[in-house]
This record gives sequence, structure tokens and C-alpha cells, in this order.
Amino acid sequence: MKKYLIAGLLTWLPLAITIWVLLWVQGLLDGMFKGFLRLGHVVLPAGAAETLRALGEWPGLGVVVMVALLFVTGVFVTNLFGQWWLRQWDALMNRIPIVRSIYSSVKQVSDTLFSSNGNAFREAVLVQYPHAGSWTIAFVTGKPGGEVADRLPGEHVSLYVPTTPNPTSGFFLMMPRSALHPLDMSVDEALKYIISMGVVVPPPPAPPAGRLAPPEGADPNRAG
Repeated sequence: MKKYLIAGLLTWLPLAITIWVLLWVQGLLDGMFKGFLRLGHVVLPAGAAETLRALGEWPGLGVVVMVALLFVTGVFVTNLFGQWWLRQWDALMNRIPIVRSIYSSVKQVSDTLFSSNGNAFREAVLVQYPHAGSWTIAFVTGKPGGEVADRLPGEHVSLYVPTTPNPTSGFFLMMPRSALHPLDMSVDEALKYIISMGVVVPPPPAPPAGRLAPPEGADPNRAG
């Protein structure tokens, strides 16, 4: 009976978690959409406010509207005119007390993590942590700067070591570049490896061009 229960759990659990994540995203986008509608109730005439209230009752409309708004905003801010307006908006937010400290901090972190030009979470490495002889997977987030970089001898990199099975918490380390062992696996594969506590093993890297992979069970170090 226990075997059948576990088999049933393993069948339904991925689908249940997928649905839960999608519902969470839908709730987040619907909440943002209703926040804009409440703002419209304040600034628009009574007739238009009633129309907005009716729109807020349509299921799924918030998701469609917010995705479209994000897309249009992305198109706008990626051209020269939109970038100018974005700089004016940033300057305005940075002049407001209290707000500027929160806004600037969140913007710096989000630009570092999600910018296509950044290096954060672009490389998975193997490091010895928390002591010599104990290994874990970490992600390179950049290089130390400022006073910290001046006090570190040699080339160092900034690392994020996620915890298992929740990778949203972890540890920030600064280690010598020579102490890192780069991995061929992608960041997504490394995250799956960490979240699964080593159960989901990434596939081996593809052999170099012109070289065939050794047959299964063969010794890859054996010549000929």
C-alpha cells in the first residue's frame, strides 16, 4: 500500500506544484491589475470608475493586461526616447526621501540579476565549502569592488552559495579565482541539481567536435 501511495504522489506532485506556481503568478498579476483599477477609481469620473470595476471582475483579464503592459513597457524603454524618460523617472524617484533608498537598492539588485549584459548567475562553479574537503556548487555573481577589493590579495570573485532545497536563501562568499573549479553544466542544470539534493544529475558534457564519446561502461581514461 505504501508503494502505491508513493507512486501516486510522485505522479501528481509535479502537476500540483506546477498549477500552484501558475496560480501564484496569476494572483500576483491580478493583484497588480486591480491596484491600477483602484487608482483609476480615484482619478476618473464615476461612470468610468464603474466600467473599471466591471472589468476587474473578468477572470484572467488582469494577466492578459499586465503581460501586454510589460511588453509595451519593454518596447518603450529599449529605444532612445524611452531611455530618456526612464532616466527622468529614476532621477525623480532618487529625489524623494526614504523612497530613494528603497528604490535605488532594488533597482541596482534587479539590474544586476536580470540584465542581459550582466554576469550575475551566468556561471556555475565547484568550491570547497564550508571547509576543506567538503564541496558544493556556487554561482559567480561578479567581482568585489571598492574598499573590499583593495584589501583582498590577488584576483577574487563574488559567489552565491544556495541552500537546499530552497535556493532563495544562501551565503555570500568572496574567494580567490584559483580556488574555483568551473563546471560545464548550465545554471539551470546546477539549480535542478541543488534543489533535488543531488537526485537529478545533469547529463555529461558533450564531447568536443570530432571526438566520439566512449561507449557506456568503458573506461574513458583508457587509450585506444
